[in-house]
Amino acid sequence: MSEAGALENFIDKWRARWPEWSVAEVFVPPSQRSTALAWFALLQELTDAAWGGDDSTPGLAKLAWWQEELQGWSQGRRRHPLGTALQSQPAPWDALSVALTELRSVRVLPRGIDDGLVGMRAFAESVVEVEAELFGTSDSLASATVAATLLAMHPGLLQADNAPLRTALLSQWPAAHGPRLRRIVAALARVRLESDAPSRPLSRWRTLWLAWCAARD
Repeated sequence: MSEAGALENFIDKWRARWPEWSVAEVFVPPSQRSTALAWFALLQELTDAAWGGDDSTPGLAKLAWWQEELQGWSQGRRRHPLGTALQSQPAPWDALSVALTELRSVRVLPRGIDDGLVGMRAFAESVVEVEAELFGTSDSLASATVAATLLAMHPGLLQADNAPLRTALLSQWPAAHGPRLRRIVAALARVRLESDAPSRPLSRWRTLWLAWCAARD
């Protein structure tokens, strides 16, 4: 498979989980859309490695691989197909690599959502720093938005018997901050979390309205 085809496969994995984005991305500047897709696909790979599967061993090994890979990106090297779209960007990849340890700490969700959000803090701050470089918007308040958005798709939170934890996260959902694409995906994640089936995509018209509102903020 070509490098471009391999890159598209990883982006398609993210699109499969967030098909709404094909509608929502019309509110993202055209110059940012391809980078946004690769970036969101990367975050999905990282959180899946940290949180996915009944056995943590394969995922943690993959997360360790990603730590090495991101350190390589900061030094001009890349192996993963997502690096073709992201590695050349002057973002703090090494800091993101170090922050991956924080994802491991919330593989098993704590009893209180406060602890989960606190556990995500360092990783969320690192994500904000990368997004500031990729999308040209620096916002020190965006880390709370990032933490809530990522935690909203935690496998443990999506389990049917974890409605109380979802309700707790929604009760503390932060005001949207960060670049436009971050605000949009945060709005989609919040409304999904409000439903009885948080993994189910939103309708086209609901997505259009939410994305428009988020883009205006």
